[in-house]
Amino acid sequence: MVKILRNVALAALILPTLAPAQTADKAAAHVDVPTIEPRPADVATLDGLIAAYYDVISGPAGQPRQWSRDRTLYIPDIRFVSMSLNKDGKPVAHTMSHQQFVDASDKSLVAGGFYESEIHRNTERFGNIAHIASTYESRLKADGPVIARGINSIEAFWDGKRWWIASAIWDEERPDNPIPAQNLPAGKPSGSPVK
Repeated sequence: MVKILRNVALAALILPTLAPAQTADKAAAHVDVPTIEPRPADVATLDGLIAAYYDVISGPAGQPRQWSRDRTLYIPDIRFVSMSLNKDGKPVAHTMSHQQFVDASDKSLVAGGFYESEIHRNTERFGNIAHIASTYESRLKADGPVIARGINSIEAFWDGKRWWIASAIWDEERPDNPIPAQNLPAGKPSGSPVK
């Protein structure tokens, strides 16, 4: 998943529901996330893992998100970190457990629709560990305009049977934080497409 809101575009939808102490807001509705077995295709390869990471949080308005499938991608005590800026322009890290992320984001994702897709990836792998810098674009409709871009920084490991995401941190592109050319596909300009 953090997706889920694993990006600040998604974080922009949920951060208002997170308390300053970086815990889920008491007003956020609890979403039950039953435990299921992972889909083999989701965890057998890094490509499958990253494809599932985006797929589980994407969908049209009114469609429930795949939170149980999402949870299968992560180690049990995963923490997501969404970076943003406070009103003074200082960096702020918003940390969330998977359940906090789900509780805070489910209502807005389902009500309004949300699509996030990978547009570029840089992977560094050594043995059974991998760091993935996954550049994304976010939309409210599958064919809608881009509302945000950013980079998901994902740490993953292979346990001999499957891939696991151990952490996910993301930051959004801003005028003072353009996505570097090496993190964009050829021909895509650096600088936010969002006006």
